[in-house]
Amino acid sequence: MPPSLLYVVKQVELAVRSHLDELLRPHGLTTSTYTALTVLERRDGLTTADLARTSFVTPQAMADIVTALEGRGHIVRSPDPAHGRRLRTSLTPAGRALLAMVRAEVEALEERMLGALDDDERATLRSHLDRCRAALS
Repeated sequence: MPPSLLYVVKQVELAVRSHLDELLRPHGLTTSTYTALTVLERRDGLTTADLARTSFVTPQAMADIVTALEGRGHIVRSPDPAHGRRLRTSLTPAGRALLAMVRAEVEALEERMLGALDDDERATLRSHLDRCRAALS
């Protein structure tokens, strides 16, 4: 009997994370810190809580990630003009440069994972995964 799809999805997730951690480590990043940076690249100005939700980590873990990234100069936090107590998080030029530096390696990993799929199969896979994610949201 073949393994369940949940098991196969988890295997893929673990393999991706392992490979990502390996290629990001020399740049001082983990999969979690890289994810946070890429989320901010797409959605500037998130709060730490919003960043935690969109980066798949707990608020406590994200607080540590934000502190580390801010200390390394990859992000900056500033008061939200609409809510003075809320801090908005943004990438710095150094954070953008770091993402640019690792982009080709990350894209190569994705290409390796999808190498056996043609363009139509890739589009179908993305569509199916998006639908699965939406069903669980």
